[in-house]
Amino acid sequence: MSDITTTYSVSGMTCEHCVASVTEELSEISTVHAVDVHLESGSVQVSSTAPLSEAAIRNAIEDVGYTFNGLASS
Repeated sequence: MSDITTTYSVSGMTCEHCVASVTEELSEISTVHAVDVHLESGSVQVSSTAPLSEAAIRNAIEDVGYTFNGLASS
């Protein structure tokens, strides 16, 4: 099975600590194997080996104190 990569919009991230927190939390989802956070654009790219529920992503991001805005526009 090929990787599934999805980009989400997240607000409230301002520093490298924010990047680390979001990356760590999303990496705990069992099928996630890569997380790439971009502070400037407020986007988070998540690569997984299986489809992820939006609720799981929302919960992980909100658990560490940031605002989940849904899928990022392309």
